[in-house]
Amino acid sequence: MMDRRALMRSIAGALGGLGLALAVSLSPAAAADKVTVFAAASLKNALDDASAAWTAASGKETTIAYAASSALAKQIEGGAPADVFISADLDWMKYLADKNLIAPGTEVKLLGNTLVLVAPASSAAKIEIAPGFDIAGLVGSGKLAVCDVKAVPAGKYGKAALEKLGVWASVEGKIAQAENVRAALKLVATGEAPAGIVYQTDANAEPKVKVLGTFPADTHPEIVYPAALTATAEKNPDAAAFLAFLQSEAALAIFKKHGFIILPK
Repeated sequence: MMDRRALMRSIAGALGGLGLALAVSLSPAAAADKVTVFAAASLKNALDDASAAWTAASGKETTIAYAASSALAKQIEGGAPADVFISADLDWMKYLADKNLIAPGTEVKLLGNTLVLVAPASSAAKIEIAPGFDIAGLVGSGKLAVCDVKAVPAGKYGKAALEKLGVWASVEGKIAQAENVRAALKLVATGEAPAGIVYQTDANAEPKVKVLGTFPADTHPEIVYPAALTATAEKNPDAAAFLAFLQSEAALAIFKKHGFIILPK
């Protein structure tokens, strides 16, 4: 059996290529004192702030790994010592629950989001998102930055929206698939892609992009961020307290400030 320190090194190696913050301590003692959270990449700015607020209020700390929900779920399935999992869709939470890797009765539908079409901030492009809209013309000879359309929630939502609007076939050959939503956002922010599909909260966090339009809610499945304790979270008495804090008015105000939708309890 791989010890905790070796396992955390393995996770860092597996997720390090995503180019996101993987703030996982390699010290077994330090890790045991913190709540280890695996969270969808799009939550980074808001969850960092919420975690800091929890630390200020409780004196407790977290260690947060950000990546695609699919990658994190697979890591948990492989034995990663996470206490809390926050997915960007219901599917990957169910994937773990079906394998008895989520603590029964702890899942909550925490947040919602909207899906937007973005371009570099310097772009003069204008387009109205509607059935049959010319997204292929918008992209031109470039690429449309999206997440992995088969596994990553933002990519699945994006493909569903384009299919519903009848334009997927026109742009399918111009897709640049990224491993997570922040990676897709970076392609647009750096000008490597003339357009991309991300969440509104990601666009809010990146001044180098601008929103061209919002995809109607009825063009894709509802965007829901479920959160739950993992089956091994009972080993950390602070995990349940952190999950409860995320549902508090103080934490929800932070998420709302970052642009997330607060779902009815």
